[in-house]
Amino acid sequence: MTDPLEQLDDAHAAAAFRRLVRHLRHRHDAQNIELMGLVGFCRNCLADWIVEAGAPLDKASAREAIHGMSAAEWKAKHQSEATPEQLARMEASVARNAK
Repeated sequence: MTDPLEQLDDAHAAAAFRRLVRHLRHRHDAQNIELMGLVGFCRNCLADWIVEAGAPLDKASAREAIHGMSAAEWKAKHQSEATPEQLARMEASVARNAK
């Protein structure tokens, strides 16, 4: 059986992806560590996936595309120190990811 996701036109999938990224830019209160702990991916993962998909970007440029600013600037403005509990949830969540 074919995955319905594969039936989506690339233009529609790209529009949904851009909406997701803009939503994450707006919701900077949702920390990457919290996203990792809940769903096993974060903004940085999205940037890595763009590079893995063949985008002609280096890691830093891909992260800037996702964050809307350099990763260093994003961290300085929006990232707080991760708690031991957040780190533990992240580790457990990432362990559930398909390899």
